[in-house]
Amino acid sequence: MTRLHLFDMDGTLLHGTSAPVEISRQLGLEAETVALDQAISAGLIDPPEYAAQVYSLWAELTEAHVAAAFEAAPWLARIREVWAEIRRAGDYCAVVSLSPSFFVERLTGWGAHATHGSRFPAVPFTEPVDPAGVLTAAAKVRIADELCRKFGVTRADCVAYGDSLSDLDLFGAVPVSVAVNADSHLSGLATHSYMGKDLWDAYELVCQAR
Repeated sequence: MTRLHLFDMDGTLLHGTSAPVEISRQLGLEAETVALDQAISAGLIDPPEYAAQVYSLWAELTEAHVAAAFEAAPWLARIREVWAEIRRAGDYCAVVSLSPSFFVERLTGWGAHATHGSRFPAVPFTEPVDPAGVLTAAAKVRIADELCRKFGVTRADCVAYGDSLSDLDLFGAVPVSVAVNADSHLSGLATHSYMGKDLWDAYELVCQAR
């Protein structure tokens, strides 16, 4: 049975942080973005509003800032090894995140078969962010279905890895899920739960149960 492994990024592959926070750290605007992360986690703002506000913070953003943020971010250990093993087994892996696509797409270089993020204009920005291109929790399910068609699998063949409210819909749509350093929104919903900093250990929970 071929499986499709669907990974969230913020708080899941990235430990205790988000891509926007790491990007903003390069601009000295970390505190402002942490506050936005808290607001969206509490449901006080929605993803399009969040995107509009981080976009306004990033007026001086350059590709060098993005590259530095990606390199310095606190990634879980052995992400590339897990994805290499998924490929070796004949399975597929994809990253679906509400964070900007220009950051998420860098993970294709680590072995992801596909990456999907909120559509932002190219860096440095010369045009506004389009709210229609900003992903939501519900969009993760839609993208999962698109990836299933692309890779010739079904929802029944999917495994979701996530940590928060944005993963709620996807966890409800697939049969196997792994809560990775998750908050209370996913309590009792996941098939497996992992606390730690090594993706291989989270992946093994799924392999052992197979």
